[in-house]
Amino acid sequence: MLPVIYSDQFLNHDNGRFHPERPERLTAIVNALKAAPWADKLEWQLPTPVETRSVMPLLQQIHAPLYIERVREIATSGGGMLDADTAISPRSYDVALLAVSAWLDGVDRVLATDNPAFVLARPPGHHAERERGMGFCLFSNAAIAAYYALKQPGIHRVGILDWDVHHGNGTQDIVESDAQIAYCSLHQHPCYPGTGQASERGLYKNVLNLPMPPGSTVANYQPMFEQKILPFFRDFQPDLLIISAGYDATGDDPLAGIALNPQDFGLFTQSCLQLTRRILFGLEGGYHLTALAQSVVATIESCLT
Repeated sequence: MLPVIYSDQFLNHDNGRFHPERPERLTAIVNALKAAPWADKLEWQLPTPVETRSVMPLLQQIHAPLYIERVREIATSGGGMLDADTAISPRSYDVALLAVSAWLDGVDRVLATDNPAFVLARPPGHHAERERGMGFCLFSNAAIAAYYALKQPGIHRVGILDWDVHHGNGTQDIVESDAQIAYCSLHQHPCYPGTGQASERGLYKNVLNLPMPPGSTVANYQPMFEQKILPFFRDFQPDLLIISAGYDATGDDPLAGIALNPQDFGLFTQSCLQLTRRILFGLEGGYHLTALAQSVVATIESCLT
């Protein structure tokens, strides 16, 4: 059984009409997973309520308290904008906290079973830096999950692989000075947010950025896994691998220009499973509903075979 951590409450984060990061993203994925021929192999799990889990101390370790309070205040005052792309609705603060809890639940499940789990939550997180959210992201879910994992018995090193089409500037900002965390990102360049140069290596050579030119296909990506990503993480030897699983690198996605097919993410997953079965997948981007859903299906199917 593969755990899928999901709640309908994640639909209550409202970015406004016509915004690409919309609740229908999750609905499309849920429908596709429930229609899959192996749907009976999925274990649907509600995230732990925020009031039950002590989320705030860990959140304040990662994000500046003033920033956290700003997100809360905007939500409680009726909503507003962090920047031109990043909205906060009245429910967004609570939903974002629940998303953090879901990612922590995912860590717990992976470490308890030594097998993958998938966190199907929003808002996404990999653009959220210590002191500001941006790029549709409020809290840095993957980085928070990594630091939570390091507090668990026997976990000394955590790897984060970010295959979203956009560079995870927030994740890198938070973890690049920590020798216990290794971060690797494949992302289109040039593209939003303009960060992620190959020359950025982290304080302990724990960062690997792989900028990809527009139009790249699986023929360009697969050698990166074989020649760069797998050796990078094999050298690091993570006790847990977290994947910022964005699916906006498909050819149909409206926000970028990479030309992957949904089934390619199944191949990437198979490569990661060569490293470890202790993999936590957490949803980031992906804005073409059909391609997004098919990509998640391909990812999970590779974990089940």
